[in-house]
Amino acid sequence: MGWLLRREEGAGQGVPENPRQAAGLILAAARAGDLDAQALLGQILLDGHGIERDPALALRWFRIAAARGHAMAANMAGRCLEHGWGCAADPAQAARHYNVAAARGLDWGLYNLANLLATGRGVERDEARAFACYRQAAEQGHAKSMNLVGRYLEEGRVGPPDPVAAREWYRRSAEAGDFRGQFSHAVTLLADGHLDEALAWLERALALGNLNFLRVARGALLTCAEPRLTALTLAYHARAAALGDDSDREAERRAWAQVAEGGIPA
Repeated sequence: MGWLLRREEGAGQGVPENPRQAAGLILAAARAGDLDAQALLGQILLDGHGIERDPALALRWFRIAAARGHAMAANMAGRCLEHGWGCAADPAQAARHYNVAAARGLDWGLYNLANLLATGRGVERDEARAFACYRQAAEQGHAKSMNLVGRYLEEGRVGPPDPVAAREWYRRSAEAGDFRGQFSHAVTLLADGHLDEALAWLERALALGNLNFLRVARGALLTCAEPRLTALTLAYHARAAALGDDSDREAERRAWAQVAEGGIPA
């Protein structure tokens, strides 16, 4: 079986172009006991990719593959349990699955476990262990973890602040494609007066960012009389308004009003 579940989200890498045909082949392989197919079947059932979406059945297949040693399946079972996909949400059970994936060195398992440890959901809060997990994942090239390592170092959350090292992790996260890392890197560039470079990274983050990110970022952009930064701040508001609800559209309206009055959108 050549289809390996290499990503946490999204299926279909190397799968036949016809999603229904691919799902049928994967289902047959999973039933025949192919470990990677069992994990991938869980993903396509979770996504509804070429097959009717069934999160509860997805969780069953993730658990089958996880019990046989598939690290990503253990991670995805944790995701289902954390978020209540096909089951009642149970962060404590999710943490157990993330622990299994993390013990096998899976970057996503380390990252997801760290998120629970950092917030105390389902486990006792442990910032030091969270940082260690983020760092282990970051050293494997996990872009989201790189940004969080930078944040821990910048804020001195588990030791003395290290802004130089933080900036390096932000840069690496940005270059690895994480939109939050791109934003963090841009903020440091703005602080150093590198406006053109910062704007380029802010534009990348705008294109990739999800709604939750956009809602935070639109208010976190540094106030500046530079017209290009003002225009980009408005672009963050506009994209959040397009993706979000009436509150986002109202926030965009207020931002434009501030500009019209000569203020800078916050």
